[in-house]
Amino acid sequence: MRSIAFVTSLVSRSVALSFALACAFPTAHAAEPVASVEQLDITRYAGEWHEIARLPLFYQRKCKSEITAQYTLRDDGLIGVRNRCRDEDGELDEVEGIARQVADHPGRLEVRFAPDWLSWLPLTWADYWVIALDPDYQWAMVGEPGHEYLWILSRTPDMPRARFEELKARAVAMGYDLDALIVSAPLR
Repeated sequence: MRSIAFVTSLVSRSVALSFALACAFPTAHAAEPVASVEQLDITRYAGEWHEIARLPLFYQRKCKSEITAQYTLRDDGLIGVRNRCRDEDGELDEVEGIARQVADHPGRLEVRFAPDWLSWLPLTWADYWVIALDPDYQWAMVGEPGHEYLWILSRTPDMPRARFEELKARAVAMGYDLDALIVSAPLR
């Protein structure tokens, strides 16, 4: 009898320990790789986008409100980029750059804000992948494979909360850590 009680106690403790370890160290799920959209009509993508949220970046550290990106088609096949925002003093901050589409990857662009004379340097170009896009081009999510940056964009200066939460869930599924996400526009 005593050996049965001992075995039962040992099994109970083992089950409890296994449960405690499972709770303390949950099974890691592999994230989907960051992938760009398969189709991107750059003429439809062109125009003004409002930033709804972003992961913090050094060059946007002063941006507090009215954060927009304007994309224009240029005659040379490149895309003009103008990023604007208001800083904490209400002053308008603006930077201009260019973007180019990556061959064989419609949803991938590279963007550069460095002067033309530095354009030959490969480090002046940054990945700009459209990783989620509304079929009607009313919202987009932009990122890159290293999970360094992420933007949630909208054609309007606000976004429905349900759509925002859906896009955040997509980003997390791709391996983005959103603990530092900055919400820069109203959610409705």
